[in-house]
Amino acid sequence: MNINKLFLDKKYLAEQINFFKQQKQIKKINSNKELVKSHIDKAKHNLAFYKLNKDNLEFNDWLIVTLYYSLYHSSLALITNKNYMSKNHYATMLLLISEYLVSKEEINLFENLSINKEDANLYTTLKNDRQNASYSTQNIFSKELIEKYEKGVINFIIKTEEITENE
Repeated sequence: MNINKLFLDKKYLAEQINFFKQQKQIKKINSNKELVKSHIDKAKHNLAFYKLNKDNLEFNDWLIVTLYYSLYHSSLALITNKNYMSKNHYATMLLLISEYLVSKEEINLFENLSINKEDANLYTTLKNDRQNASYSTQNIFSKELIEKYEKGVINFIIKTEEITENE
């Protein structure tokens, strides 16, 4: 996934989204604040499970998986907030960029209430590591990496709550 291209090339981003719409992996839905809240609650639920187990690095692969699904449900809350449903993790990322990206001028005013490249990179790298954690036969994740993801996921959930409460 070329994050820079998605952020810089609006036509390419739109083409990617249209592909997933044609494949029925992205659909417009009616406003559903209860579903937004349910996704946020699920993100927090997954994060609570992570916190209960984070000191047991024997299962660091599952810590990565849990953090990723916390982030993913938070992302689903955001796209649901914009009246979209996604059946694909990549499509979800595309919608986040499309619906929440702000211009450079707006970034200074609304940095905490927008999705930025750092958030997109967190989503992408954690998604890749979640796949490795799920399908690899090795435990390859350091405590430092897990803690870095933890901070990013917590910040993303907080940002999600602020965005959905302010819209």
